[in-house]
Amino acid sequence: MAEIQDIPKLVKEFYELSRAYLLQETVEPAKRLGHFGAYSLGAALLWALGILLLAVGGLRALYDLLPPGPYWEAGSYLAVAVVLIGIIAVLAKLAPDRGVHDGTPSTASSLATKKQPHTDHRQGANG
Repeated sequence: MAEIQDIPKLVKEFYELSRAYLLQETVEPAKRLGHFGAYSLGAALLWALGILLLAVGGLRALYDLLPPGPYWEAGSYLAVAVVLIGIIAVLAKLAPDRGVHDGTPSTASSLATKKQPHTDHRQGANG
């Protein structure tokens, strides 16, 4: 049992340990999460800007290649729109499932798909 003289020292040690633990378990992971979020947002913005510039460049190239006329202009807009929709569909198909980041299925989905052994309840107690 601690002596009365040791209590201030123990309180100070408890405070320092608690502070270090909270910094380690809350502040540092929050900083890492913030960095990850910032890089992810920056990458998403750069991808969006790149696709937008490529789409505008492709539209202008197609617009200049086709003969003049309102129907050809509308066709070039429609063609670029179809290509962009195709790109979005491919990216949506390639995107990972939410919640599964390490390639292994979650516990709930693995339990649902696991085959349960078939038991025959018709035999009764003797069989």
